Amino acid sequence: MPSLKDLRNRISSVKATRKITQAMQMVAAAKLRRAQQAATESRPYTERMNTILGNLNRALPVKTGASPLLVGTGKDDVHLLVVMTAERGLCGAFNSSIVRRARQDIVRLRAENKTVKVFCAGRKGYDLLRRDLDDLIVENIDFRDVKQIGFANAEAIGNRILSMFEAGEFDVGTIYYSEFKSVIAQVPQGLQLIPASLPDDDEANAEATAKQSAGAVYEYEPEEEELLNFLLRRNISTQVYRGLLENAASEQGARMTAMDNATRNAGDMINRLTLNYNRARQAQITKELIEIISGAEAV
Repeated sequence: MPSLKDLRNRISSVKATRKITQAMQMVAAAKLRRAQQAATESRPYTERMNTILGNLNRALPVKTGASPLLVGTGKDDVHLLVVMTAERGLCGAFNSSIVRRARQDIVRLRAENKTVKVFCAGRKGYDLLRRDLDDLIVENIDFRDVKQIGFANAEAIGNRILSMFEAGEFDVGTIYYSEFKSVIAQVPQGLQLIPASLPDDDEANAEATAKQSAGAVYEYEPEEEELLNFLLRRNISTQVYRGLLENAASEQGARMTAMDNATRNAGDMINRLTLNYNRARQAQITKELIEIISGAEAV
């Protein structure tokens, strides 16, 4: 049985830990509002970007010679998986859920005899994947020196993906991130970037009907093909940026929840340790009283 001194030391240690988790929870809560706002405001832009790309694609008079970013290379033998995670832990299952989602696709693709390459954006994803998939990792970018994620960081990743695609290093590219739903809900997502995943015909027809009813008419300058090629390249960095923003909000939400649970668990442990300490102290006092009484009776 632990001594009274051991129990006191352990109670002090858990109390110090609880102060840390409380502070981390407050910091995450302060950062969450700004990160959530950035992620929410980025969604309409990326959704409209996809809509414009779909409209331009349908407006092309001839599909022959279309950009490989739109129609692909004609095969899907080599897949590039861009796994975007956080730089730090202590955020529950946030990082592991994204990696698990990517692992599922890796297992499926390898079962189909596809070649898989992994691009890690974030230190935690790299640490989790390199344990048993180190031979698949072809690129690793971390943001440990970046205080706040900006479009320049996403553009660096997007340009690297484009250079790899233009060099013929892969046929299909997919990014993985966690979409922010609420403080307690973050959903891992896999979004295909190359070839571009555009709205299907049903969504396009519904939108076209809405535009006609609103009297909207669009004219594009320069020509549709030139504009489409430019936007397809821009879309890579835009979707990566949205994924990074969603990850930032999801990370703070997950950390806030995890630290709240840790603070409560620390409080429960302190209560149990305090109860054990009081019982041990009471037993020690009782033992000393018995010894005193027994000595007095012997005299």
